[in-house]
Amino acid sequence: MNIVLASSIGAVFMGSLALVVRMKAAKKPTNARKIILPPLFMSSGALMYIEPQFRLTGAEMFEAAIVGMLFSILLIKTSKFEIRDNDIYLKRSKAFFFILVGLLVVRLVMKSVLSATIDIGELSGMFFLLAYSMIVPWRIAMYLDYKKLFKQLHGGKQI
Repeated sequence: MNIVLASSIGAVFMGSLALVVRMKAAKKPTNARKIILPPLFMSSGALMYIEPQFRLTGAEMFEAAIVGMLFSILLIKTSKFEIRDNDIYLKRSKAFFFILVGLLVVRLVMKSVLSATIDIGELSGMFFLLAYSMIVPWRIAMYLDYKKLFKQLHGGKQI
């Protein structure tokens, strides 16, 4: 099987899994750890850059990081918290599902187009950096929003 096709199938699977996890997460109260840990866990993926085939040029790093940060704006805009039952919950957004699916489709199209001109290893490195550049600003924004509500709920106590 073509490696681009196989990785695209993997991306669809992981995107679907992210949607399911996100929908379930809205049913339970959240905490700072649940917000902060995903980017920390994901950071181990940067070990791919030890292998030369995944290394990027400065321009590729810049492009991937900028696109990731632009995509993060959509996630930030659709991720809000609310206080319910004396706990903090992630508010469900109807747009979030469509945004995640849209980002996945854009990613698959970009991968399909770029795989014709960029080596698959470099492309993998770029898409990891894009994803990481998307999740970090999103999670920072979520943490700051959570922190405001936590102080409001707990009378100024620190997290």
